[in-house]
Amino acid sequence: MYSEVTRAISVSVDPFFVEEQSEPADSRWVFGYRVVIENTGSEPVQLMSRYWRIVDGRGRLHEVRGDGVVGEQPMLEPGERFEYTSGTPLGTPTGIMAGTYQMLGADGLWFDVEIPAFSLDAPGSRGSVN
Repeated sequence: MYSEVTRAISVSVDPFFVEEQSEPADSRWVFGYRVVIENTGSEPVQLMSRYWRIVDGRGRLHEVRGDGVVGEQPMLEPGERFEYTSGTPLGTPTGIMAGTYQMLGADGLWFDVEIPAFSLDAPGSRGSVN
């Protein structure tokens, strides 16, 4: 489990390999990740958008930007948490992901919450990038 806290917003990520969707013979490895976002602060926040940096084992960068996560822009009251699962394909058996969530605070100000860098490693892969 990988975790990071920014301005009382905790983000934890648990990556996993999705063997049934992967086709190594076709250079396709699929990884999933479970994310828990928790508001440990005293003010509500809303997750408005996301930005991901995905780097495969050859150093190729893929960037993803979009509104919310899994079709939602969750509002997190103090003490609340939001959990979701998503995934990404890679052209190599290893990679690394990191990014930010753009949050809107109760004060009307935007701020970024760091998503911790986490390693994507297929079982038996060599040369982990993290």
